[in-house]
Amino acid sequence: MKDNVENETKQLLLIDDDPNLILLVQDYLEFQGYEVITADNGQDALDILQDHVPALIICDIMMPDIDGYEVVERICQDSRISWIPVIFLSAKGQTSDRVKGLNTGADVYLVKPFEPEELVAQVESSLKQTNRFMQQAGGTTPTYEQGEKIQVPAGVTLTRTETKVVQLVAQGLANREIAENLNVSQRTVESHVSNMLNKTRLHNRTELARWAIQSHLAH
Repeated sequence: MKDNVENETKQLLLIDDDPNLILLVQDYLEFQGYEVITADNGQDALDILQDHVPALIICDIMMPDIDGYEVVERICQDSRISWIPVIFLSAKGQTSDRVKGLNTGADVYLVKPFEPEELVAQVESSLKQTNRFMQQAGGTTPTYEQGEKIQVPAGVTLTRTETKVVQLVAQGLANREIAENLNVSQRTVESHVSNMLNKTRLHNRTELARWAIQSHLAH
Protein backbone atom coordinates (compact mmCIF):
# COMPACT_ATOMS: atom_id res chain seq x y z
CA MET A 1 0.00 0.00 0.00
CA LYS A 2 1.43 3.37 -0.97
CA ASP A 3 0.46 4.97 2.33
CA ASN A 4 2.29 2.44 4.52
CA VAL A 5 4.30 4.13 7.24
CA GLU A 6 7.74 5.20 5.95
CA ASN A 7 7.15 3.09 2.81
CA GLU A 8 9.20 0.25 4.30
CA THR A 9 8.26 -3.33 5.08
CA LYS A 10 6.86 -3.55 8.58
CA GLN A 11 6.99 -6.87 10.40
CA LEU A 12 3.79 -7.72 12.28
CA LEU A 13 3.05 -10.59 14.67
CA LEU A 14 -0.39 -12.18 14.26
CA ILE A 15 -1.59 -14.45 17.11
CA ASP A 16 -4.79 -16.48 16.73
CA ASP A 17 -5.81 -20.11 17.20
CA ASP A 18 -8.17 -20.00 14.20
CA PRO A 19 -6.16 -21.15 11.14
CA ASN A 20 -8.75 -19.76 8.73
CA LEU A 21 -8.57 -16.30 10.26
CA ILE A 22 -4.77 -16.42 10.25
CA LEU A 23 -4.74 -17.22 6.53
CA LEU A 24 -7.29 -14.51 5.73
CA VAL A 25 -5.62 -11.75 7.75
CA GLN A 26 -2.08 -12.76 6.80
CA ASP A 27 -2.92 -12.76 3.08
CA TYR A 28 -4.65 -9.40 3.31
CA LEU A 29 -1.86 -7.72 5.29
CA GLU A 30 0.88 -9.15 3.08
CA PHE A 31 -1.01 -7.90 0.03
CA GLN A 32 -0.82 -4.44 1.62
CA GLY A 33 2.96 -4.78 1.89
CA TYR A 34 3.46 -6.01 5.45
CA GLU A 35 5.58 -8.97 6.55
CA VAL A 36 3.50 -11.17 8.87
CA ILE A 37 4.82 -13.69 11.40
CA THR A 38 2.12 -15.95 12.82
CA ALA A 39 1.56 -17.90 16.03
CA ASP A 40 -1.43 -20.10 16.82
CA ASN A 41 -1.15 -19.82 20.61
CA GLY A 42 0.10 -17.48 23.29
CA GLN A 43 3.18 -19.45 24.30
CA ASP A 44 4.46 -19.68 20.73
CA ALA A 45 3.95 -15.92 20.41
CA LEU A 46 5.98 -15.24 23.56
CA ASP A 47 8.72 -17.56 22.25
CA ILE A 48 8.78 -15.67 18.95
CA LEU A 49 9.10 -12.38 20.82
CA GLN A 50 12.33 -13.64 22.38
CA ASP A 51 13.98 -13.44 18.95
CA HIS A 52 11.82 -10.96 17.02
CA VAL A 53 10.67 -7.44 17.81
CA PRO A 54 7.76 -6.72 15.45
CA ALA A 55 6.46 -3.24 14.76
CA LEU A 56 2.96 -4.23 15.91
CA ILE A 57 1.11 -7.21 17.41
CA ILE A 58 -2.39 -8.40 16.46
CA CYS A 59 -3.71 -10.78 19.10
CA ASP A 60 -6.80 -12.90 19.67
CA ILE A 61 -8.09 -13.01 23.26
CA MET A 62 -9.73 -16.41 23.70
CA MET A 63 -6.95 -18.97 23.26
CA PRO A 64 -6.10 -22.16 25.18
CA ASP A 65 -3.47 -22.17 27.96
CA ILE A 66 -2.26 -18.57 27.65
CA ASP A 67 -4.99 -16.15 26.55
CA GLY A 68 -4.53 -12.77 24.92
CA TYR A 69 -4.83 -10.88 28.19
CA GLU A 70 -1.87 -12.74 29.68
CA VAL A 71 0.16 -12.32 26.48
CA VAL A 72 -0.30 -8.54 26.61
CA GLU A 73 0.38 -8.40 30.35
CA ARG A 74 3.70 -10.18 29.81
CA ILE A 75 4.55 -7.85 26.93
CA CYS A 76 3.84 -4.82 29.12
CA GLN A 77 6.16 -6.18 31.81
CA ASP A 78 9.10 -6.46 29.40
CA SER A 79 10.63 -3.02 28.74
CA ARG A 80 12.32 -4.41 25.61
CA ILE A 81 8.95 -4.86 23.89
CA SER A 82 6.44 -2.98 26.05
CA TRP A 83 6.34 -0.12 23.52
CA ILE A 84 4.94 -2.35 20.74
CA PRO A 85 1.34 -1.38 19.92
CA VAL A 86 -1.21 -4.19 20.31
CA ILE A 87 -4.51 -4.69 18.50
CA PHE A 88 -6.92 -7.11 20.17
CA LEU A 89 -9.22 -9.19 17.96
CA SER A 90 -12.10 -10.82 19.79
CA ALA A 91 -15.61 -12.19 19.34
CA LYS A 92 -16.35 -10.74 22.79
CA GLY A 93 -18.01 -7.40 22.12
CA GLN A 94 -19.53 -6.38 25.44
CA THR A 95 -18.57 -3.02 26.93
CA SER A 96 -16.85 -4.74 29.85
CA ASP A 97 -14.77 -6.79 27.39
CA ARG A 98 -13.63 -3.68 25.49
CA VAL A 99 -12.75 -1.86 28.70
CA LYS A 100 -10.82 -4.86 30.06
CA GLY A 101 -8.92 -5.18 26.78
CA LEU A 102 -7.84 -1.53 26.79
CA ASN A 103 -7.10 -1.60 30.49
CA THR A 104 -4.89 -4.66 30.02
CA GLY A 105 -2.68 -2.67 27.66
CA ALA A 106 -4.08 -3.04 24.14
CA ASP A 107 -4.19 0.08 21.98
CA VAL A 108 -7.12 -1.00 19.81
CA TYR A 109 -9.99 -3.46 20.34
CA LEU A 110 -11.68 -4.86 17.23
CA VAL A 111 -14.70 -7.14 17.47
CA LYS A 112 -15.00 -10.15 15.16
CA PRO A 113 -16.21 -10.23 12.47
CA PHE A 114 -14.42 -7.11 11.26
CA GLU A 115 -13.70 -5.59 7.88
CA PRO A 116 -10.11 -6.17 6.69
CA GLU A 117 -9.96 -2.53 5.58
CA GLU A 118 -10.67 -1.41 9.14
CA LEU A 119 -7.89 -3.63 10.49
CA VAL A 120 -5.40 -2.18 8.01
CA ALA A 121 -6.49 1.36 8.95
CA GLN A 122 -5.98 0.59 12.65
CA VAL A 123 -2.58 -0.97 11.93
CA GLU A 124 -1.41 2.09 10.02
CA SER A 125 -2.78 4.49 12.65
CA SER A 126 -1.02 2.61 15.47
CA LEU A 127 2.27 2.50 13.55
CA LYS A 128 2.09 6.24 12.90
CA GLN A 129 1.53 6.89 16.62
CA THR A 130 4.54 4.73 17.46
CA ASN A 131 6.66 6.63 14.95
CA ARG A 132 5.69 9.89 16.62
CA PHE A 133 6.78 8.51 20.01
CA MET A 134 10.09 7.43 18.48
CA GLN A 135 10.67 10.84 16.94
CA GLN A 136 9.97 12.52 20.28
CA ALA A 137 12.49 10.15 21.85
CA GLY A 138 15.13 11.20 19.33
CA GLY A 139 14.67 8.24 17.03
CA THR A 140 15.23 5.61 19.71
CA THR A 141 12.85 2.82 20.58
CA PRO A 142 10.24 4.13 23.03
CA THR A 143 10.25 2.53 26.47
CA TYR A 144 7.16 4.06 28.10
CA GLU A 145 5.12 1.66 30.17
CA GLN A 146 1.71 0.79 28.75
CA GLY A 147 0.12 0.94 32.19
CA GLU A 148 1.74 4.13 33.49
CA LYS A 149 -0.46 6.83 35.00
CA ILE A 150 -1.71 9.30 32.40
CA GLN A 151 -1.10 12.88 33.53
CA VAL A 152 -3.33 15.80 32.55
CA PRO A 153 -3.40 19.44 33.73
CA ALA A 154 -5.14 20.06 37.05
CA GLY A 155 -8.74 21.21 36.91
CA VAL A 156 -9.66 19.62 33.59
CA THR A 157 -13.44 19.39 33.26
CA LEU A 158 -15.53 17.82 30.52
CA THR A 159 -18.99 18.72 29.30
CA ARG A 160 -21.74 16.13 29.64
CA THR A 161 -21.46 15.25 25.94
CA GLU A 162 -17.66 15.04 26.08
CA THR A 163 -17.97 12.64 29.01
CA LYS A 164 -20.30 10.42 26.97
CA VAL A 165 -17.90 10.51 24.03
CA VAL A 166 -14.81 9.66 26.11
CA GLN A 167 -16.66 6.79 27.78
CA LEU A 168 -17.31 5.30 24.34
CA VAL A 169 -13.71 5.98 23.26
CA ALA A 170 -12.60 4.02 26.33
CA GLN A 171 -14.85 1.15 25.26
CA GLY A 172 -12.86 0.89 22.02
CA LEU A 173 -15.50 2.33 19.70
CA ALA A 174 -14.45 4.14 16.53
CA ASN A 175 -15.71 7.68 15.87
CA ARG A 176 -18.25 6.33 13.38
CA GLU A 177 -19.66 3.94 15.99
CA ILE A 178 -19.77 6.69 18.61
CA ALA A 179 -21.65 8.94 16.20
CA GLU A 180 -24.23 6.23 15.61
CA ASN A 181 -24.53 5.55 19.33
CA LEU A 182 -25.13 9.22 20.20
CA ASN A 183 -27.12 9.98 17.04
CA VAL A 184 -24.80 12.79 15.95
CA SER A 185 -22.50 13.30 12.97
CA GLN A 186 -19.03 11.80 12.86
CA ARG A 187 -17.64 15.33 12.43
CA THR A 188 -19.27 16.30 15.75
CA VAL A 189 -17.59 13.37 17.48
CA GLU A 190 -14.23 14.26 15.94
CA SER A 191 -14.68 17.82 17.21
CA HIS A 192 -15.38 16.62 20.75
CA VAL A 193 -12.36 14.30 20.68
CA SER A 194 -10.17 17.16 19.42
CA ASN A 195 -11.46 19.47 22.16
CA MET A 196 -10.72 16.87 24.83
CA LEU A 197 -7.21 16.30 23.49
CA ASN A 198 -6.62 20.06 23.69
CA LYS A 199 -7.98 20.26 27.24
CA THR A 200 -6.03 17.29 28.52
CA ARG A 201 -2.92 17.95 26.40
CA LEU A 202 -2.88 14.27 25.49
CA HIS A 203 -1.58 13.11 22.12
CA ASN A 204 -4.07 10.56 20.84
CA ARG A 205 -7.25 8.54 21.45
CA THR A 206 -5.28 5.74 23.12
CA GLU A 207 -4.01 8.08 25.85
CA LEU A 208 -7.48 9.61 26.15
CA ALA A 209 -9.02 6.16 26.63
CA ARG A 210 -6.47 5.18 29.28
CA TRP A 211 -6.99 8.48 31.12
CA ALA A 212 -10.76 7.92 31.10
CA ILE A 213 -10.32 4.39 32.50
CA GLN A 214 -7.78 5.46 35.13
CA SER A 215 -10.00 8.38 36.17
CA HIS A 216 -13.04 6.08 36.38
CA LEU A 217 -14.84 8.11 33.73
CA ALA A 218 -15.40 4.87 31.80
CA HIS A 219 -17.48 3.28 34.52
